[in-house]
Amino acid sequence: MKTLLVLVSVSLLLLCPALIDRAETPPGQPLLGHRSVAVLNQDQLQFKDLNRNGRLDVYEDWRQTPENRAKDLLLQMTLDEKAGVMMHSTAPSTTPTGPPGSGEHYDLQGAQALIAGAKVNTFITRLTGAPANFAKENNSLQEIAENTRLGIPVTISTDPRNHFQVTEGASVAGDGFSQWPETLGFAAIGDPGLVKRFGDIARQEYRAVGIEEALSPQADLATEPRWARANGTFGEDAELAKRLVQAYVEGFQYGSDGINKDSVIAVVKHWVGYGAQLKGLDSHSAYGKYAVFPAGNFEYHLIPFTGAFAAKVAAVMPTYSILQGLSLNGRPLEQVGAGFNHQLLTDLLRVRFGFQGVILTDWAITNDCSGPCADGAPAGQKPSFEFIGMPWGVEKLSREDRFVKAVLSGVDQFGGTDESNLLVDAVQAGRLPESRLDESVYRILLEKFHQGLFENPYVDASQASAVVGKREFQKEALAAQSSSLVLLENKGNILPLAPKIKRVYLYKVSADVAREHGLTVVDAPEWADVAIVRISAPHEMIHPGYVFGARQHEGSLAFQDGNPDFEAVKKASASIPTVVTVYLDRPAILTNIKDQVTALLGNFGVSDAALFDVLSGAAKPKGRLPFELPSSMAEVEAQAEDAPHDTAHPLYHFGFGLNY
Repeated sequence: MKTLLVLVSVSLLLLCPALIDRAETPPGQPLLGHRSVAVLNQDQLQFKDLNRNGRLDVYEDWRQTPENRAKDLLLQMTLDEKAGVMMHSTAPSTTPTGPPGSGEHYDLQGAQALIAGAKVNTFITRLTGAPANFAKENNSLQEIAENTRLGIPVTISTDPRNHFQVTEGASVAGDGFSQWPETLGFAAIGDPGLVKRFGDIARQEYRAVGIEEALSPQADLATEPRWARANGTFGEDAELAKRLVQAYVEGFQYGSDGINKDSVIAVVKHWVGYGAQLKGLDSHSAYGKYAVFPAGNFEYHLIPFTGAFAAKVAAVMPTYSILQGLSLNGRPLEQVGAGFNHQLLTDLLRVRFGFQGVILTDWAITNDCSGPCADGAPAGQKPSFEFIGMPWGVEKLSREDRFVKAVLSGVDQFGGTDESNLLVDAVQAGRLPESRLDESVYRILLEKFHQGLFENPYVDASQASAVVGKREFQKEALAAQSSSLVLLENKGNILPLAPKIKRVYLYKVSADVAREHGLTVVDAPEWADVAIVRISAPHEMIHPGYVFGARQHEGSLAFQDGNPDFEAVKKASASIPTVVTVYLDRPAILTNIKDQVTALLGNFGVSDAALFDVLSGAAKPKGRLPFELPSSMAEVEAQAEDAPHDTAHPLYHFGFGLNY
């Protein structure tokens, strides 16, 4: 009879992947989520038989420490399985266009080949769509993983998806996630408590759909105004960035004591000096592979990372860049990208800073870069993600040699690849000791155990929509958008708008939102009381043949005649008082905007609703510039890439901001 009851219990659990009812759960018993494995009963407790051997192994025993469980599992793994753990691949989708993995559905046949075939169990997701569907899709990956020999659950990661700017390969459209200002906006507000709250909300949204790892925050410093990645940073001041990076990690990881069952793993990036790019060119592309330190400020760029270390950040991602002209411990720095640099990863990160977590490379550093990757696509041909590789400084090495060099330099996991066979070949050829792989695999497994994924990697898809973007989250996000606005000019105290202002002319602003605020929208400036104009920091496309050159904002920061936004400002301001808000993903030069407008607000991602709250006086702009705004391109070109707020005569200083 007892055996029959156990079998009935197991059958019910198999039919219900959710889980054990809390009301019937003995003290300490975690919820077990499963689809195919049996449940073992021991000491009136239940455990998943992940390797299907009919007995309770140490790694299956949730009463054991994560350390003991990881060690036991490691002993049971084959070389192929270990190498697979060290891959951080892209979850394949059914969409043939766009960045790899984008769309609304996974290619489950392709996922089966990666998880069961190549033994990969960490993936970046680029899916978008309704939260419930997203959760179901992620559960499908976990179900495939549960059916592997050892039942190792999948860890699913994402680029940021709670902000405004979407750049393929760096950020993802939110699709229902609460929408906050860019991290530059948090820097403008300067409140670590708010950043921690954001991290906690994003953590809840991520976990609700089955995402366990955030490929963020950027601890890079935006000391080079021309650089395309400034929008993802906390600005150019190292101490401010340090405080906010620490808060960000604490929010995502749900505390300051490392990973727990409610954490989303934070991956702080990009170690180190990425913000000091030569002439602002980005190291995603072959033409921008160098970072330089003419002002001798390398140590300054280390400071924000210490905030992440204080919060016990789980993972670090090295920069693509080659750091020129530096010495560490009295030796010239090897001229290779940071993912291949023993001095940066072992001597500096592991030894000097004592980092014990996972070192995850940025994407595709072991790929080749030739043809369109190195030289750009031919004129008229769209650059393709097919030709992507960032093996800077090791271009002449074979792919296997790159894997070997990276691992011996300190890398634990490789982003954007599933070529685990090359690690296997290197070990079998005696070029890498298997014990070195064991170190990396242990670190990665340890985090999975701390997160409780071996007990329950599944999420309740029916509840995902109740968490993702829920009203109270979006209300807080909207308030942060408004607060992050920086008031640069307010001539005649035109803001907040007086009740007598009734007719408005709009450019790139929602007429519906204006009408909701009691305004009449007109079609020409001369018919309006005031113009409200949205513009963006200028940029040029100077490398259209490169995948990221065609997507990132490069070149001049100055408004020139013919720029559509600039022409819109001139048209409106010639007739009536004009209120302009400029999106500052880079530090725009506003010299020829400032004198033409009546009010000027810098924004770092703001909805029309949040903007009108500020224009109407329902909310107040509280932001302070997280970087200085230069007065001319000549001064930008004369400043040092690695030095903060160092243009000779900035139009607006770092920290500038007016109040109502």
